[in-house]
Amino acid sequence: MKWSQASEAGLVRRVNEDSLCVEPGLGLFTVADGMGGHQAGEIASRMAIAELVRFLKAHHPLPDDPGTILVQGVQEANRLVYQLSSSSASYRGMGTTLTAALVTKDYLYLAHVGDSRIYLLREGKMHQLTEDHSLVQELVRLGGLSEEQARCHPQRNVLTRALGIEPRVEVDGGRVKLQPGDKVLLCTDGLTVHLSPQEIGMLVEKNPDLNRAVNKLVQAALERGGSDNITVILMAVE
Repeated sequence: MKWSQASEAGLVRRVNEDSLCVEPGLGLFTVADGMGGHQAGEIASRMAIAELVRFLKAHHPLPDDPGTILVQGVQEANRLVYQLSSSSASYRGMGTTLTAALVTKDYLYLAHVGDSRIYLLREGKMHQLTEDHSLVQELVRLGGLSEEQARCHPQRNVLTRALGIEPRVEVDGGRVKLQPGDKVLLCTDGLTVHLSPQEIGMLVEKNPDLNRAVNKLVQAALERGGSDNITVILMAVE
């Protein structure tokens, strides 16, 4: 497995509240998009990932069903962020998305809360492995909005699920069998608000070098306004 990563504040936000983590020893790849005033979002995203890593290391070597442990780790991260949010006025209301991929043997296990995303690029086709927990995604699901309308909707940042908001959170899990030649992309919505899945896939296909592909993705989002923090992890299955 090879990978490349990048995280940029963008052209509008002064603080980068996104966090990312790659832990090769665990096979863990994670992105998180924090929210909350006074830089609390930055703290929430960083804390959530750190707690997930701590939890997985505490359960290493992972059992035959690592997906269950991954989901439990995200739930523990939620508990920690919620406790801090509840105990300090400065952090009240803070939260974060968290989207994680755990690669072991030939499988990718995922755990997901919020509107960051995981895509699988296989044989030239983009497959979104996560579903946004957002108001506009609910409207898309009910037929009230198209995907393109959702991408530009003024309430696209309103989440229906995030870490740190409630004592418990529902975590989406899943498993995908990987194939040689697959590419896996994790990203925050600072990328997907500006680029469609087809555009993302095209840029990755045109730039087989992972570092160059990640740079092209970030630059494309910046050229279209860079309205939010942009975080990308791109993996290639050998």
